[in-house]
Amino acid sequence: MTEDQRVSRNPAEPPKDGPAGAERWVGYLDWQREDLIRGICALSPAERRTSRLPSGWTPIELLSHLVHMEQRWFVWGFLGEQVAEPWGDWNVEDPGLPSAQEPRWVVAPEVTAEELAERLRALGRRTGALIRTHAMDERAAIGGRFGQEPPTLEWICFHVLAEYARHAGQFDVVAEIGAAAPS
Repeated sequence: MTEDQRVSRNPAEPPKDGPAGAERWVGYLDWQREDLIRGICALSPAERRTSRLPSGWTPIELLSHLVHMEQRWFVWGFLGEQVAEPWGDWNVEDPGLPSAQEPRWVVAPEVTAEELAERLRALGRRTGALIRTHAMDERAAIGGRFGQEPPTLEWICFHVLAEYARHAGQFDVVAEIGAAAPS
């Protein structure tokens, strides 16, 4: 039998021999969240508000989206708590409903990446506590985001981790294009 030669390319990735269950979910969500926060906050304030893609979103808009996305799934979704602006990262009330304007992410000019990063870190701490204190097969509350047949906590964890991974890949492309752009 040969030794496993695979290694993580990122030393912040949780260990491959760590415990299964809640701690693994918390570790992976923390890793993805913090990796995106560090990458976006490493950009200059002007770069944070500059779009490099045809879709038009900016890195600070992505950071705002991550705050609202995690809140939608864990606080409004799993816990069933009401939140002030569940779609506050969008320019429309609910991007899933018909609208007179094209839905897109928005961030007010006075909002900083540092403020959003702190909100996302605080939300991450709350998410970690939630995951550690609920069973993975527990269903989300009815009455917040969900009606009948709400998903399990494990399903929500998979969904949110997949969303973080997609956005991390998108941000990698934006960072690469930005690094190649003339100053």
